[in-house]
Amino acid sequence: MRILATLLLFLAAVPAAAADLPAPPWRSPLSQSHPLVGRIWLPAEGRFIDAAELARRMVAADFILLGEHHDNLDHHRLQTWALEQVIAVGRRPPVAFEMLSPEQEPGLRRHLAEHPGQVEGLDAAVDWTKSGWPEWSAYRPLFAAALAAGLEIRTANVPLADVRALARQQALPDAKRAYYGLDQPLDAATSAAMAEEIRQSHCSQLPERMVPGMVEVQRARDTAMARAMTADAPTGAVLIAGAGHVRSDRGVPAQIAHLAPDRPIFSLGFVEVVDDRTDPDSYGEPWGTDKPPFDAVWFTPRASDEDPCAGFAEHMKKKKEREEKEKENKGNG
Repeated sequence: MRILATLLLFLAAVPAAAADLPAPPWRSPLSQSHPLVGRIWLPAEGRFIDAAELARRMVAADFILLGEHHDNLDHHRLQTWALEQVIAVGRRPPVAFEMLSPEQEPGLRRHLAEHPGQVEGLDAAVDWTKSGWPEWSAYRPLFAAALAAGLEIRTANVPLADVRALARQQALPDAKRAYYGLDQPLDAATSAAMAEEIRQSHCSQLPERMVPGMVEVQRARDTAMARAMTADAPTGAVLIAGAGHVRSDRGVPAQIAHLAPDRPIFSLGFVEVVDDRTDPDSYGEPWGTDKPPFDAVWFTPRASDEDPCAGFAEHMKKKKEREEKEKENKGNG
C-alpha cells in the first residue's frame, strides 16, 4: 500500500496540463511537415522525449528559461504551455520578460496596482506599441497566464540609457559595470565567438568599431536578466527571452550559475526547422557548437523565409544620416 500511495503522489505531481499540449494546426506556415517539427530533443543525452517528460524535467528546476524566436507565434504558444506546467504543480515563481525594460516599470506597477490580475490594458500601460517588439497579441497569452495565477511580472532588460552608452563605448560608473559583470574580462575564445555572433546578427553591416560595444550590450543583458530572475526568488523564476540569451554555455544560465550557485537551471530553446537539416544535433551549427546549446530543444515550423538582411543596409544608411544630422544640429546650437 505504501508503494502504491507513493506512486499516486508522484503521478499527482506530474502537471495535469501536460496532456493538454497545444496541437496542430501550427500557426507558423513553413515546413510544417518537416520530420523534426513538434519533436523535443535532449542534446546532452542524444534522444527525443515526449511533452510529459519535458514537463517533469522542467518543473524540477528552480530557474526555467524559455528561449524564443520573437516573431514565431508557435514559440509564444508553447511558452505559455510551459508556464502553465509550472503553475499546475503549485509553483508561483516570478516571470521575467526580456521585452520589458526598467523604463516601463512605473506603468507596469501602476496598472497592476489599479487593476490587479488584469491583462486588459497592460499593453497600453507599458506602451507596448512603441517598444519595437512583435505585436502584443503574440505575448498577451503569456502575460494573461501569469497574472491569472498571481505571478509577479518582472522587467528584465537593460535601461535604454545604459544600452546606448555601452553601444557607443562610453564609460559607465565602475559600480554599474560590476553590476553587469563587465568588470570581468572574457576569455579570448568566448570574446571572438560573441563578436562574430554580433556581426552575423547585424548582417555583416555593423561597422567594426561598434562590435566591442555591442558585445558588452549582450553581456549586460544576460546579466540583467539573470539578476531579475535570482533577486528575491526563493522558489526560482521563469524567463521569457530570445533563444540566444537562454543558451546554457554563455547566456543567462551561465550568469545564474554565478549568482545562485548549486540551484538547478533548465533551458528550453524553441527552434525553427530548416528544410535540408534533419539531424537534431546539426542545429548547433548556427550557434557555433556541435549540438544545440540548450537542455532541451523543441522544434517548430518557420514563421517566415524573408531575408532579415534585405533591408538592413538601407536601415544602417538612414541611421548614419540621422546621427550626422544630430551632430550637425548640436554644432549649430
